Amino acid sequence: MTDLRALTRALADAFIDQFPQETTEVLESAPLTEIVELLQTQSPARGARVLRHISSALAIAALQQLQTDTVRRILAAMDPVHAALLLGSLDTDGRESLLKKLDAGLSRELRELMSYPEASAGRLMQPRAPSIPARLTVKQVLNRLRRFPPRDTAVLVVTDDSGKLLGLVDLVDIVHADPGAPLESLIHISTPIRVNALTTREEIIDLFSRYRLRLLPVVDIEDRLLGIIRQSTVIKATQEEAATDMQAMVGVSRDERALSSPLSAMRKRLPWLNINLLTAFLAAAVVGLFENTIAQFTALAVLLPVVAGQSGNTGAQALAVIMRGLALREIQMRHWQRVLLKEVLAGALNGIAIAIVTGLGVMLWSKSAGLALVIGAAMVISMALAGLSGAAIPLLLTRLGQDPAQSASILLTTVTDVVGFFSFLGLATLFSRLL
Repeated sequence: MTDLRALTRALADAFIDQFPQETTEVLESAPLTEIVELLQTQSPARGARVLRHISSALAIAALQQLQTDTVRRILAAMDPVHAALLLGSLDTDGRESLLKKLDAGLSRELRELMSYPEASAGRLMQPRAPSIPARLTVKQVLNRLRRFPPRDTAVLVVTDDSGKLLGLVDLVDIVHADPGAPLESLIHISTPIRVNALTTREEIIDLFSRYRLRLLPVVDIEDRLLGIIRQSTVIKATQEEAATDMQAMVGVSRDERALSSPLSAMRKRLPWLNINLLTAFLAAAVVGLFENTIAQFTALAVLLPVVAGQSGNTGAQALAVIMRGLALREIQMRHWQRVLLKEVLAGALNGIAIAIVTGLGVMLWSKSAGLALVIGAAMVISMALAGLSGAAIPLLLTRLGQDPAQSASILLTTVTDVVGFFSFLGLATLFSRLL
């Protein structure tokens, strides 16, 4: 029986190591008790790897049920940035409960990481980043590098004895240098780009993109090294920002996760659903203004969703392009006139093309040239204004110092519905003799 258990454990270890994606899929659908039982039998490094790959909500739930000694060992083996990210998603009581289980040094380190503002360099940096004293020779550096993980050796951060940042050195330069040469003589970037711990994630992403950085030092006010931010961390941060922007655009809290409780999801979504309800009544009020026209020409009610749908899609296309441009720093506020003009013209040109197709379809369906002309004109007007709205909303929010992603979709839907309904029904009322 003992041999069978040992074989089962060895097979589980091999599966986790060789098939991390498949392991994640299995664990995501497994009962929490089984995940906890598995983590209790794993090495700290393997347990940390498992928690890194599964969803944050599931990882937190597992940590809260693990034995104290196991929690201490796994979090000690985990990347501090990821550990701080996990603990930071807990409420105060839950976070303190886990922090008290840790060694004093690790607990202090994680508290310091979590003290930095969300989406800042302090939250993204690797605080245990290895640095090399400038006084060492090349031979001494190579001997020391053998103790470093491979990912920490491509570019070396060089400091003086007080920890002050001096520069960066590529590993390839060290390999080809004279063994007795001082490391300081190999520094190829004596004034590297660096940031402080409060630098925002958006600025960091911009620096990596603009200068094609492989790592970015984080320093304090006296230029002492606090940590480094790696390219892989920035890529992940960019992906997370894109994902949270998608949630924010439709009125979902940025910190809601797929496995969040229904009650928590309800509390965070309900305010924006109520706002959406009010804006829907606003669109309905616009329709109510033309109640007599609709009663006289019932075909208008049938065609209303066509105009609103096309203007909504046009606005969403413009919104997506502008949000991407803002996120990747492709556009700045000084470009607002050019951006708005481009989206208005794109919306109008698409509107003309769609209006021709729509007009022909309505002509065949209703046998009314007047109705075809009205809906065609409404299509051009509403799609041009929808393109303008899709570009203007995120730019306006940015200008006001607000998050441009925050429920932009809800605001846009309101504008495009109102514009679509008003243009179609307004033109139908003006040219009712042609219908």
